[in-house]
Amino acid sequence: QMQLGESGGGLVQAGDSLRLSCTASIGTFSRYGVAWFRQAPGKERRFVAAVGWNSRTKYYTDSVKGRFTISRDNANNTVSLQMNALKPDDTAIYYCAATRWSDAQAMSRSRPTYWGQGTQVTVSS
Repeated sequence: QMQLGESGGGLVQAGDSLRLSCTASIGTFSRYGVAWFRQAPGKERRFVAAVGWNSRTKYYTDSVKGRFTISRDNANNTVSLQMNALKPDDTAIYYCAATRWSDAQAMSRSRPTYWGQGTQVTVSS
């Protein structure tokens, strides 16, 4: 059973950067596609970005393209989300999620198997 833990959230101003990290408890982490989702107050949870299990595919929702970058470090069981040029609309709880043998685009279309507890990102104007 995989456990995922997010870190790196916080309160920043518009235009600032944050780096979120997702760390997995399982040694076969490299077999999992990993995605970030976010849920703003009063809204549904939505896909943000994903990296495929073999690191060859990455996929982003349109609103973060050019600002967010997802990367993975299998040696440390970690996936990171570098968020630049943050906007107040990026304010949300950010969740890490994983599915075995999944590519990046598939992570955006189906509900992942494992979820973290989330980390709050607040961007003030």
